[in-house]
Amino acid sequence: MSSDKYKHIDDNQLLQLFYTDKNNEWLGILLQRYTLLLLGVCMKYLKNEEEAKDAVQQIFLKVISELHKYKVDYFKSWLYMVAKNYCLMQLRNKDKQFKEIKENLLNAPDEEIKNAVLEKDTTLNNMESALEQLNAEQRECVTLFYLQKKSYQEITGITGYSLLQVKSYIQNGKRNLKIMLQQLQKNE
Repeated sequence: MSSDKYKHIDDNQLLQLFYTDKNNEWLGILLQRYTLLLLGVCMKYLKNEEEAKDAVQQIFLKVISELHKYKVDYFKSWLYMVAKNYCLMQLRNKDKQFKEIKENLLNAPDEEIKNAVLEKDTTLNNMESALEQLNAEQRECVTLFYLQKKSYQEITGITGYSLLQVKSYIQNGKRNLKIMLQQLQKNE
């Protein structure tokens, strides 16, 4: 069923067709009309495009399941409330997970926290030391790519190196860093 073919049928008529024959294709047409609205609502609450897209899919599934159980009169406003409630629940779950992690950190023995911080500090120092040991071209390209989040094209423009050189410097620099870090860890 093409949704353009059913443009002349309003939301209430589509709902009635669905309730009459329980054909999910009517719901598909209806949901397709509101995909962008749902994505907008989810983006408003979740502030992350991938999470919002996932949420829209989950909301579609919830809508299909709910409409098989209940009769809805005002689809658009009901759909908005389902989306809003879903997003708020996601945010509550995230907040709950964050609080649990925070609790675990606060309740962890001081020695554990100190060791974790020291380990991270050592790793960062080793990374800095290894980065300094790279040749100038590799160090420059690796720093621009990984630390400054520049694209290959941007690095080419900044450094004047060809695209192949940039790729090569990054690949070789990454490999050399890994080798140097492994050696530094062995020496500890």
